[in-house]
Amino acid sequence: MYADLILHNGRLHTVDRENPTASAAAIKDGRFIAVGGDAEVMALRGSATQVIDLQRRTVIPGLNDSHLHLIRGGLNYNLELRWEGVPSLADALRMLKEQAARTPAPQWVRVVGGWTEFQFAEKRMPTLDELNQAAPETPVFVLHLYDRALLNRAALQAVGYGRDTPNPPGGEIVRDAKGNPTGMLVARPNAMILYSTLAKGPKLPPEYQVNSTRQFMRELNRLGLTSAIDAGGGFQNYPDDYQVIEQLARENQLTVRIAYNLFTQKPKSELADFQRWTGSVQYGQGNDFFRHNGAGEMLVFSAADFEDFLEPRPDLPGAMEQELEPVVRHLVENRWPFRLHATYDESISRMLDVFEKVNRDIPFNGLPWFFDHAETISPKNIERVRALGGGIAIQDRMAFQGEYFVDRYGAKAAEQTPPIQRMLDAGVPVGAGTDATRVSSYNPWTSLYWLVTGKTVGGLSLYPRGLSRETALQLFTQGSAWFSNEQGKKGQIKVGQFADLAALSADYFSVEAEAIKWIESVLTVVGGKVVHAVAEFDKLSPPRLPVMPDWSPVVKVSGHWKPAAPVAAQMHQCAGACTVHAHSHEKARRSSVPVSDYQGFWGIFGCSCFAF
Repeated sequence: MYADLILHNGRLHTVDRENPTASAAAIKDGRFIAVGGDAEVMALRGSATQVIDLQRRTVIPGLNDSHLHLIRGGLNYNLELRWEGVPSLADALRMLKEQAARTPAPQWVRVVGGWTEFQFAEKRMPTLDELNQAAPETPVFVLHLYDRALLNRAALQAVGYGRDTPNPPGGEIVRDAKGNPTGMLVARPNAMILYSTLAKGPKLPPEYQVNSTRQFMRELNRLGLTSAIDAGGGFQNYPDDYQVIEQLARENQLTVRIAYNLFTQKPKSELADFQRWTGSVQYGQGNDFFRHNGAGEMLVFSAADFEDFLEPRPDLPGAMEQELEPVVRHLVENRWPFRLHATYDESISRMLDVFEKVNRDIPFNGLPWFFDHAETISPKNIERVRALGGGIAIQDRMAFQGEYFVDRYGAKAAEQTPPIQRMLDAGVPVGAGTDATRVSSYNPWTSLYWLVTGKTVGGLSLYPRGLSRETALQLFTQGSAWFSNEQGKKGQIKVGQFADLAALSADYFSVEAEAIKWIESVLTVVGGKVVHAVAEFDKLSPPRLPVMPDWSPVVKVSGHWKPAAPVAAQMHQCAGACTVHAHSHEKARRSSVPVSDYQGFWGIFGCSCFAF
């Protein structure tokens, strides 16, 4: 049996304890058929075999995000201006001003997630005056985590918020002394006001949504992501908002494997949603690229405890249990796996009471289920999760708002938020992810940086000790496979598993910790096919996909910000102490120099090794 593709002369980290490293791998029909030394694998070369010399690049299994809002994010990707990683507010506002000038009426400029003011040299958010100056006529909507949104005057007019507009339930329209909206929306206590306001903006037509989704998947491939579990999302309606992703799946145009969960859509009608869906959707239906994965991350609206650390911990309504129980009972009866968004231990305790009650009547008996997030889960509740056969999907939300958590609860409490090592020690399945795109960045390397260093994107040290690099990688590969019931099928470079891998721009296992956040893939393979290739592999790259529409922010800002090659090289070469100093939350002195192309860089100053 000859291989379709052979990759050799690499440094493969397989995440397989029985065969942890290799130099080559052979692939046939989308799966690994050999993993080992060059001579062993090259014996499977035939006349039609494609051979790629990895040139000693570090290679890892394709990354798998356990909690990504890929479907919703794809529909909107071409509409959104990305501030991820941008080092100064001055540059962020400059980007916004340029995009406002390019955006035709009635479209908006939207900055929706993936950033925090702590990443900026100025350590502050933009003001409403600054937004109005940058875009006096084009509507601008800037989302800040789950706590607030900023709208310029043109956006207020577009959504119709005026003096007589009442505050919606669970949210506040901030007003001036005369009662007129200022442009600030505050989520108090939940984010529905933010989601509902964003939903008022114009959408892309279907053909542009197809392009937008493909652009988003290609951006994820650029970062080495090959799989994701889609957690549904607010204002993501089934089946209407799934038509684009289903079309791409039918046409074999997916470059990321997607397991999707169905998220309830209307308060007080949650049970009706799941009764309808279990009658029309079979768990696991689909194929290895697009398949149904169960219910959640919202099961009932009364069980939502958003992690807005600027506000006190919310107490869930007293009716939560009586609303959650019939939904869980119905899902278990129909053998549908489920996931549930949960931030606080107090909420988790009450949710587990419901799960344990249902389990006594209808045993879960191996049915996959898990909590998402679980930042403050206690040792007692970790054990309760383990006893019920559940898992915990953790995300890097603390990397974007750890400063707020420390301000409210103290640095000591932050040291175990979330208690990942305790979960692992207890034997609970753990998978890593981002919860992008509304809060965290979709960049898995930002998340891996947080897992390894214990630092926020602003440089604040949260944890006395992070995870080992090997453990962090395992959570983003093999660990996440459990959460779509695909363990043994993906997450390792191993014979019989899906041939998904990424060759990296730098050696994740040896670079300075600060350089982890800048790693990308130079060669991404999904199912044995090259979906992304740059640098020495650029001749293998799939054809470039033009961005639609041509005014899209993605034309100018193609993805997560990164330093230019010379700066990245200096960061790689200089001592760890200076890069830590350069990115210190408390003491760094940083400024930025914009360059003409936003796909270039903004130089970061703050230590002597950065000399220009």
